[in-house]
Amino acid sequence: MYLLAVALLMFVFPLLSVVVEVVLKNNHAAPVALVAMWFIFWAIGVRLFTAGLRQIIKPGLTAEGILGIKDKASWPLVRELGFANVSMGLAGIISLWQPDWRPAVALVGGLFLLLAGLEHLAKKKNFEENVAMYSDLAIGMVMAVYLIDLIMSRLRG
Repeated sequence: MYLLAVALLMFVFPLLSVVVEVVLKNNHAAPVALVAMWFIFWAIGVRLFTAGLRQIIKPGLTAEGILGIKDKASWPLVRELGFANVSMGLAGIISLWQPDWRPAVALVGGLFLLLAGLEHLAKKKNFEENVAMYSDLAIGMVMAVYLIDLIMSRLRG
């Protein structure tokens, strides 16, 4: 179930949204910006928001399933991570209607996911942690490409 949720929120829904934008809405905005808009909404917004809610409500799932920590003493820390995820996720969701927010959300959410993915690299991983690691690294890289493209286009004029 976890793999399906990650695949849908981090790859399938964003790509389908881009296709709908181009084909049905005839939106031919800059490809990097269009891809970033939907990855920010789904992969940072909806994914982090829902992950955060799950961490707040059921911290044991993250503590044990992804981090491998069986001690309930970790639950308050996991809940605080959930508060951060809900906050970043909500910003990503709102960015669909507030395009000026996208660079900041891409920077904060993308850097968070990239660093989280790098943190997972150094550990012996279970299946869920591998899924988290690869998806975090992928979205972090998508956001890096978007931000570099944005900076370069502003430098060009």
